[in-house]
Amino acid sequence: MAPEEETWDQGLQSERTRLAWVRTAVALSTGGLGAAGVSLRNALPVPATVAFALAALCGGVLLIRTRARFRRVQEALHEGRPLDAGLDVLFAWLGTIAVVAGAFAFVFTVR
Repeated sequence: MAPEEETWDQGLQSERTRLAWVRTAVALSTGGLGAAGVSLRNALPVPATVAFALAALCGGVLLIRTRARFRRVQEALHEGRPLDAGLDVLFAWLGTIAVVAGAFAFVFTVR
């Protein structure tokens, strides 16, 4: 057996990556929805609510895209091509920045 074949685990790398993306998406969507709900119930500033809702939306989009991403990752690994996460990374960063912006809006407006 060649050394390259010994380290290849027939798809578990992409499965672990998919699960990491799912965890990120679920955290963004549930955290964003929960924070937006708290923000609405307590009449917090609109920018905080919008930012948390945007985070939830980004998490939802990531969750929907996981199946297609998993397929692309599998193909790239088997064909030896580099991986491209472009749009998914953008949604993850946008969601994270939205959570931070919502938290800042919450902290600096609630007394």
